[in-house]
Amino acid sequence: MRHSTGGKRWRTVLGSGIGAACMSFAVLAGGLAAQTAQAADAHFVLISHAPDSDSWWNTIKNAIKQADEDFNVETDYRNPPNGDIADMSRLIEQAAARNYDGVIVTIADFDVLKSSIGKVTAKHIPLITINSGTEEQSAQLGAVMHVGQPEYEAGKAAGMEAKKAGVTSFLCVNHYATNPASFERCRGFAEAIGADFKASTLDAGADPTGIQTKVSAYLRNHPDTKGVLALGPTSAAPTIKVLLATGQAGKLWFATFDFSDDIAKAIQDGTIKFAIDQQPYLQGYIPVAVLAIMKKDKTTDVAKIRTELQNNPKFKARLATYGLQPVYGAKNISSGPGFITKDNIDKVVKFAGQYR
Repeated sequence: MRHSTGGKRWRTVLGSGIGAACMSFAVLAGGLAAQTAQAADAHFVLISHAPDSDSWWNTIKNAIKQADEDFNVETDYRNPPNGDIADMSRLIEQAAARNYDGVIVTIADFDVLKSSIGKVTAKHIPLITINSGTEEQSAQLGAVMHVGQPEYEAGKAAGMEAKKAGVTSFLCVNHYATNPASFERCRGFAEAIGADFKASTLDAGADPTGIQTKVSAYLRNHPDTKGVLALGPTSAAPTIKVLLATGQAGKLWFATFDFSDDIAKAIQDGTIKFAIDQQPYLQGYIPVAVLAIMKKDKTTDVAKIRTELQNNPKFKARLATYGLQPVYGAKNISSGPGFITKDNIDKVVKFAGQYR
């Protein structure tokens, strides 16, 4: 249609140009969004047993994001908000129904979870287990590999250090007794120093105030206790408060699993002897990377997968940056244990709560 001459013609043409440009931009943006949504080479899910309140898992979440970036994949993180294992089991069943390209799970309770995990492997969806559970349980579940810290061995290694210091009795502060694997940490420590495992273990619950009250009462009723072992930041922080309040900080032998800002400060001031480091970053990054390599190379050969992972320049850069050292076994990859002490804490504290 031809327009009459005059200013109105200019305004109409300009308006049409802007409208066309906006429409073109919208189409382009929509196309880019569609490409971005389809850009991931694979879609995985990691399902943990951790409640929303457990900040320790933030490191694993950060690791997942970085592995997704490095291997061009997308990984969902799912967990039961209150840490209920039955809820976790339902999340695993939902994952099986969604037909992910790979599933990563913690073996929080082998007997409770084996049925739901079986629905994943029945569909031939690649499975990797992490964190809690044993390598033997992982193999029984049909997993490609297990990435974690052997819990009994980690507890025993800590106990051997305590034994050198003359510790013969201890309190194990267990804040997640709903996870049977947690007791392996206490049992390993107890057997290393020759203590009664069951009598030494306290089901402390996850409430900080409750933990503080229970630990205080136990130490008051068992004045001959020589040492304390906390199973993570949730139980370590209230225990630190108890020792400070009672004047036992630096006097009562005290170690903990895992790491946090509070634990870092307690190591620096001598309240905590060391933290047993399972390098959680590796438990988030490695399984995502392994599944991505399996998908890309269309292989289940663990030796080939491990070699490609070890030689991956992006993974090597992550390890160097954060000071991490995985231990490669014939089939499985161990993320720990290591020990964070006054001697090496400066290297770790820089990334505490994010990547360490």
